[in-house]
This record gives sequence, C-alpha cells and structure tokens, in this order.
Amino acid sequence: MRVGIFGGTGFVGAYLIDALLARGHQPILLVRQGTGKRDALADDCELIPGEISDKSAVNTLVNASDALVYNIGILREFPGRGITFEDLHFHSAKLVMDMAAGAGGKRFLLMSANGVRPEGTGYQRTKYRAEEHLRGSGLDYSIFRPSVIFGPPRGRTEIATQLLHDIIRPPLPAPLFYSGFLPVNAGGFRLAPIQVEEVAAAFADALNNEQTIGKTYLLCGPEELTWREILKRIAEAAGRPGKLMVPVPADLLRLGASLLDRFEAFPVTADQLKMLLAGNTCDMPDDAIAITGQRRFDDSELAYLSSTN
Repeated sequence: MRVGIFGGTGFVGAYLIDALLARGHQPILLVRQGTGKRDALADDCELIPGEISDKSAVNTLVNASDALVYNIGILREFPGRGITFEDLHFHSAKLVMDMAAGAGGKRFLLMSANGVRPEGTGYQRTKYRAEEHLRGSGLDYSIFRPSVIFGPPRGRTEIATQLLHDIIRPPLPAPLFYSGFLPVNAGGFRLAPIQVEEVAAAFADALNNEQTIGKTYLLCGPEELTWREILKRIAEAAGRPGKLMVPVPADLLRLGASLLDRFEAFPVTADQLKMLLAGNTCDMPDDAIAITGQRRFDDSELAYLSSTN
C-alpha cells in the first residue's frame, strides 16, 4: 500500500516510516526544503518537496497515495512566525481531508491527542475540531489519541530528553507543581507514557484491519505515573539519582507564563501547564477504545538518556 505521510520528518514520523516499511508499505512523504536528507528519510521512501501550505504539493501526495496519515502537530504556537494551532491542527488537516475525500475516499489515519475537547486550550480545541471534521468527511478513518510519547529521539524533540535537559541536569531543584495555596499532593498528577514504537505500530497495523475504521483509540503505556515518579525515573536512567525536588505553586508559574510565554525563551506556556496539571491517562471518560502498550517507562526503555549527559 502506498501511504502518504504529512508530518513524517519529526520524532513520531521517523518511527511511522519504520513501521510502514516493516509491513511492506511504501511511504510517501511531504518534505520541506532542507529536510530531504535527514536520517529518518529512508532510501525506500518517496519524497515530494513542498510545505503543508503548498496546495499543489499536497494534492500531488494525496493522489499518489492509497492511504494517508496526518501527523502534523505542534506543542506550542508562535503566531508572529505564522505557526499556530488553528492553521496546523485544523485548517491544514481539513485541507488534506477534503482533498482525500475528493480523490475517491482514501483510508485516513489522524494523529490527535489524549484529552482533546471542544472547550479546552487552543491545542485541545483545534485537535478536537480536526477529529470532528474527519468524522463527517466520508473517509474510512481511524483516530489515535496518545498520551505522552517517549523513546530514542533520533535528534528530534522528545519528552524524556527534554525534561532531562530542562529540569534534571540544571542545578536548580526539580519542580513538583501543585494547584491551590497548599502543597498538597505536589507533583501528584498522573501521565501514562507510551513508547513511540508502540504508537507507530498502532498506526501501521490499522491500515490492514478494517475493524479499526470509524474508531477512536486512546494510546497509553502500561503504567500511570505521577510527575514525581517520571522525574525520578528520568534522573535514575540518566545516572543522576537523588535529584532534589521541591513543591512549586502552579498558579505562580501560570501567572508568569501568561505574561512571558510569547517569548520563545520562556520554557512553558500557561496552557501547557494547565494540560499538564490535568493529567493524561486512559481512564478519562470517553467513547474511545483504550489500547495499552507493554513497554514501561523504566531504566531499560530509558537507557538512551545515559548518552545525553
């Protein structure tokens, strides 16, 4: 099967390529200028030069493919540079969906996110709207909502590596965020990290499984870990056990973020902090189907962190 990928040059995209090739599929990638030689772009991939805003290039990829994967996503927007949730999560996704529907009803896989909702943060709202448009498109779709995704970054942005660089390695104590005035259950909100190869496998396996059509899947790891436990495991895997951790009031940081997150140097936005404190596990009430991975967020799976010191 010829599988067109939008968002194939990033962290998850590199593993999607591996999973598709392993199952005998032919990946076709839309690539921006300067990304065509990245290591994740295997010799077995077809490359179509262009940006997601280039309708001609998008149309070329859509018509060259039997199935499509929309994997474009950002965790932070920079409106001054034209990088927004509204554009990349919704309008560009809608463009691809509409072209796919007009080209004869392609199989369509959408990378969404756990916790999307109609009245959430900008990140959550735009992901939710893309889901709703896909459901009404007439395409044979499957939607995937992963929790936080971890694994060897291959030179890209990845959650455990980023936390190591931003929180564990610096000399300051690691922050255990809490809401309210008292540090009750500081760092107690829970996440369910899932290994990136398991996410990629869920996408690739869905292509040959008609039972996945019209379904939405939550993707989570086998453990629900507190923020404190996640930081502790990252520190231990990186050879930095005993990292000092202290309670930090989220309201204070949220205030600072609301004033400063327009500056790229500020490490977190107010919306990111809001979503983090809400947790990210597969026990949220929803009509989606939960898929639980088997690979744990532990020393064995985090061994790649030891080489980043």
